[in-house]
Amino acid sequence: MVRFVEENTKHMEKQTGNISNTDVTTVKKNALQDLSINNGGGLINSWVDSMRACSPTHLKSLMKQSSWLTEHPSALDMFEEILHVSEGKQIVMFLDYDGTLSPIVDDPDRAFMSKKMRRTVRKLAICFPTAIVSGRCREKVYNFVKLTELYYAGSHGMDIKGPAQGSKYKEDKSLLCQPATEFLPMIDEVYQKLVEKTKVTPGANVENNKFCASVHFRRVDEKNWSDLANQVRSVIKEYPELRITQGRKVLEIRPIIKWDKGKALEFLLESLGYANCTDVFPIYIGDDRTDEDAFKILRDKRQGLGILVSKFPKETNASYSLQEPDEVMNFLQRLVEWKQLRSSA
Repeated sequence: MVRFVEENTKHMEKQTGNISNTDVTTVKKNALQDLSINNGGGLINSWVDSMRACSPTHLKSLMKQSSWLTEHPSALDMFEEILHVSEGKQIVMFLDYDGTLSPIVDDPDRAFMSKKMRRTVRKLAICFPTAIVSGRCREKVYNFVKLTELYYAGSHGMDIKGPAQGSKYKEDKSLLCQPATEFLPMIDEVYQKLVEKTKVTPGANVENNKFCASVHFRRVDEKNWSDLANQVRSVIKEYPELRITQGRKVLEIRPIIKWDKGKALEFLLESLGYANCTDVFPIYIGDDRTDEDAFKILRDKRQGLGILVSKFPKETNASYSLQEPDEVMNFLQRLVEWKQLRSSA
């Protein structure tokens, strides 16, 4: 059914938009323009304000909850409707890890998923093609999940590998997609510099995620966020081939290539043989800003749906919402039960 290949240069050029020198120059120019804005404090303030907004506890946010849920209703409450629109189509599952399958914790090295969640995801992978799409290094995500039946897309989709065993959607060769390999030495160099630069900020944590680096703010006093963001900027301004994106109390340093979680979703669907198919129904569940690239792909194509995991109103391209990992697990369990009933019938 699916033909898996080792790293395929031509395919990667197609997937990454066949990046030309002009494209790279344009992105570099835009990155430098951002940095010039940052010299006036605009970009730093934007990052910090956005991180605060990612974990809102303000009355204003709570007041908007009702109207926001009208636009992004609970996927549990609308479960039957979701089944109806997916009728006759192959469901394919895409799941973020942190904040979706595991709770957000202060120490990113301790973001363990529960045994019950692991059992649920294993059953899900038996019923549907299932991928974990995370900003984490692929090896780290695998060490958390420890399921060989899944597809793993680490580093925001820049490191994709197919199931090692146990998937009926897998053939002889293992899928491998790494469009940013040339940036590995640079990311490692930047990681070392960030560790050294940020060590003066109590609580700062720099994580090497292979094809990207992450600077975590979760254990940093909020009054020091701007200083930490400036430390990150001071390092990255010397690397116009890299860009900074912002997530939930984290700044991500990534290559400028045209690749993100949305591109990873498209690549995996194509690898599964579902490119440009009308009989496929992708469901993507995630909690972070980086998941919006995947939500937008699905919304623009009017294909499948996105589910945002959040207790608070957020601007999103997702169609539905769930409040926390426990609700995600309930939703996945219901999908498995529905599929098992269909299969037995």
